[in-house]
Amino acid sequence: MPTALPTDDLVDLEPPARHEVEHIARGMASAPCGSDGLTELQRLVIEAMVRSMTGVHLDVGSLDPISACDFAAGLAHRNEIFRTRVLQLMEVCHMILDEPSVEVADSVIEFARELSLDETCVTAARAVADGSRQLVAADFDRSTYLTGLDLSGFTPLRTGDDNVYAWTSTVVSDDLADKWRSLAALPTGTLGRGIHDFYLARGFRVPGEEGSAPPLLAQHDWVHVLADYGSRVESEIEVFAFIARASDDPAAFALLAMVLNLFQNGALPNAAGIFEAHTGNLHVEGMPSRLADALRRGAHCDGSIDFLAVDWFSLADQEVGDVRAHFGVTPKSDEAVADGSVGPWEAGGISPFQLETGQERARDEGRPYEAFGATS
Repeated sequence: MPTALPTDDLVDLEPPARHEVEHIARGMASAPCGSDGLTELQRLVIEAMVRSMTGVHLDVGSLDPISACDFAAGLAHRNEIFRTRVLQLMEVCHMILDEPSVEVADSVIEFARELSLDETCVTAARAVADGSRQLVAADFDRSTYLTGLDLSGFTPLRTGDDNVYAWTSTVVSDDLADKWRSLAALPTGTLGRGIHDFYLARGFRVPGEEGSAPPLLAQHDWVHVLADYGSRVESEIEVFAFIARASDDPAAFALLAMVLNLFQNGALPNAAGIFEAHTGNLHVEGMPSRLADALRRGAHCDGSIDFLAVDWFSLADQEVGDVRAHFGVTPKSDEAVADGSVGPWEAGGISPFQLETGQERARDEGRPYEAFGATS
């Protein structure tokens, strides 16, 4: 029997104490556990997420399994938002498997039902596990989060196309390209100059040019500069974890689901008009803590922020530090930095391919190449 959501007078809005953290961790370890037990990567990710979000250090291997019914009963006083966040972390632990599992997907769905939650955020992952990969890739590109974004302030976009087109297709527009090129005139240290340098170092085409990223996807590039993440595949996981957790809309979880299915298990061959599958990136040493820290930083932003819908050009002339303060972006944890989380202008903050592309474009345009400190 599913555990009903509490009434307003009974809901607990306080941070969980240690005993509840342990209860949540038991559920996080039980829901995505297949018949062979948790994988080492799942264990590392669960421990990192618990440590980053709560400050509690646990040995997940020492926790007893718990049924979906008993787990939900222990969260009877928690509201839908709290339960949904826990469920999403369970589903993260499914999607980091090297091969999506119908058994694990069904287990997570059982936990969702017992928690009295909508299963929308996990049914797509089950379909992936069941082999419907191309269909699910299209569903990610047309997720309710993307189609529901308010883009009235997103000045580089409105061309009469819908949000999905702007997410999956390049828009060729001289006016749009000129708007992005104008960022070069801003002072060093501003957010807009940072995004200009980010593109220049990597040889990226700006939105509006042939061969550029779709304009809505290009919105996430500003977050690389804002949140201080490089542009290798591992950093893309951090960026989208940060973006997904910063929004209170549960549908934003689709962004993190997309990148994990692209860049961890390869269940999606491509998405968003530009990304191609590149597997196994959470196995890179230190990535569990980096993923967990990106989720923490997104959660700590001020209010609910849809970073893909921000009018970045209205903030482009401001110092990066001031924009971080505006959104409440906290520093990375020492653990994440020690585990290899780098910014766009640091060693490891650019891929070898991007470095080569940036150098080649500089030669073609007859100018010296500048990486602004980034090396592969």
